[in-house]
Amino acid sequence: MVAVHGRLSEVRPIESGVVDEVITDEHGRPMPPQESGEVATLLGFLTYQRATLEWKCRGLSDEQLRVALPPSSMTLGGLLKHMAGVEDYWFTEVVGGEPTPEPWASADTNADPDWDWSSAADDSGDDLRALWAERVKRSRAIVEAQLGQGEAAALSEAHSAWDGQGCVSLRWVLVHMIEEYSRHNGHADLIRESIDGQTGE
Repeated sequence: MVAVHGRLSEVRPIESGVVDEVITDEHGRPMPPQESGEVATLLGFLTYQRATLEWKCRGLSDEQLRVALPPSSMTLGGLLKHMAGVEDYWFTEVVGGEPTPEPWASADTNADPDWDWSSAADDSGDDLRALWAERVKRSRAIVEAQLGQGEAAALSEAHSAWDGQGCVSLRWVLVHMIEEYSRHNGHADLIRESIDGQTGE
């Protein structure tokens, strides 16, 4: 496989033991596969969007992660913490069926509905990056366990969401997470450019 604006970094097994070449771009993001099945394509795009957020937050100091772009109060540190919470909700709670983990379980979101965003100002960059990376790792393990029971069935299985007000499939969650990261990565583009001039999609 020839890399365009990227380089060949590794080979990895995908569906049914087929080996796929993984291409990373100049920022170290693994490019989604172009000729694979549904699972590999969904996970490939989600991995790419996660890697985009990591890149946008890379190399910044604690103070830079707290910089907002007025009139919005959104920060890159807040984005990391928010997305850690989103990972936990959709994968740990909804797909995995586990209780709400910390730090969200004890957060007073009634007093501060935007607690995940605002509390990030009190966290170090190392702590925010570690929290996000650990929750992404947990999400991947949950998805892997679900898919290990059979991909077609796992993608379509219904999981209770919104405090029992509805159900979603793993397929829906994966697509939603791609959309969630893509939307916030657009915000991250603008915030990062305002901090040090770095651009790129």
